Amino acid sequence: MHYLLVSACLLGETCRYDGKEKRYEAAEALRSLPGLTLVPFCPECAGGLAVPRVPCERKDGRVIARDGTDKTGPYTRGAGLALETAKERHILCALLKERSPSCGVHEIYDGTFTRTVIPGSGVTAELLKQNGIRVYSETEIEALYEYIQNLSAL
Repeated sequence: MHYLLVSACLLGETCRYDGKEKRYEAAEALRSLPGLTLVPFCPECAGGLAVPRVPCERKDGRVIARDGTDKTGPYTRGAGLALETAKERHILCALLKERSPSCGVHEIYDGTFTRTVIPGSGVTAELLKQNGIRVYSETEIEALYEYIQNLSAL
């Protein structure tokens, strides 16, 4: 049995800052793969943030809310809990929501709240990568499927 950590919003949970979900059918389809169990996780909620909440973006190594408050603490807590969950379940990879200040894999918003995207990773994605966990965004679903199929062949 293999476990996959998945951004909960991609599986339809209403945990985003705006109280909405970002259901991604290809993520849902992963449930049908034999020998794979999905572990939905929202690091922002796990870190203690409410739904809905003020939008946040990463800037200069911090996570700042649009109202100017520093939310780095809850984001860091949530990332730590995601890593703890991954270690407990022996999770080798994760599917995370691109551009999120927590889960962005390759891109994040630049901290100006102008929807400007820059290269970078969210707090959780960064921590998981630093600890040897493969991290995929929803834009890389084919590569994730291939990785899972290779795991299943072992």
